[in-house]
Amino acid sequence: MQKTDCYAVIGNPVRHSRSPRIHQLFAQQFGHAIDYQAVQLEQEELLSWVYGFFEAGGKGLNVTVPFKQQAFAFAQVRSDRALCAQAVNTLLRGKDGRLYGDTTDGVGLLRDLQRQGCSPEGRAVLLLGAGGAARSVLEPLIQARPGYLAIANRTVAKARELAEMMAHRCAVGVFSFEQLPECPQRWDLVINATSASLGHQVPDLPEHLWSSAGVAYDMVYAAEPTAFLRFAASCGVSKTIDGLGMLVEQAAESFFLWRGQRPSVEPVIASLRQEMNA
Repeated sequence: MQKTDCYAVIGNPVRHSRSPRIHQLFAQQFGHAIDYQAVQLEQEELLSWVYGFFEAGGKGLNVTVPFKQQAFAFAQVRSDRALCAQAVNTLLRGKDGRLYGDTTDGVGLLRDLQRQGCSPEGRAVLLLGAGGAARSVLEPLIQARPGYLAIANRTVAKARELAEMMAHRCAVGVFSFEQLPECPQRWDLVINATSASLGHQVPDLPEHLWSSAGVAYDMVYAAEPTAFLRFAASCGVSKTIDGLGMLVEQAAESFFLWRGQRPSVEPVIASLRQEMNA
């Protein structure tokens, strides 16, 4: 009989997570038997639960809000991309028994953009927001070699702090949302890493933000276009993309880290989209 390997996503709240469905679909591609659960934890039980999970033979964990920074703190070995993001969304136990932490959010974004023909390379890219979501994707965006990269945030000091973290890699522009109307730059790719879409809101943005072939990307996904994507469409952008592909791509990277096989994302994205629109 095939052994069933155990995985989970931990967070609070987490019961809405699509990760169990995504990873079951990945496992089916290879004929694997896995048990993947969504587990809601309280702050005080996080560390003991994680160590208990791995002591009991658990194979891997995904970590979502609000525990990504804590997972970074207690991971005993951290990947370079986790060190850049100062956050961990994937945990596994190494052969030496130590807890290994990685983050797959940034590579998930990059692969989704590339899959859809919207590589940041050589383009003027504006990242909206300076919180954890923006921090998790900034290093991969720099690695993609955009022509110009900038961060805009409601509080300019927070955007400047994030840009200064990457000053050794490249110069990153900094704006407040209030300054954007006066900025002469027209952006080829605008990525919304704020939480505004979760509240069905749009950051205070000018209509002339995009270039003539501009693309709008929202890291949030929903059955209907988010408020940010609706705003972008009203501004005449050439393409709008939500974060569903990023979600599946970052999950595929976690699956690869755990099991050494890279699943196909296209059929999984199609299945989720169909389920969301049912």
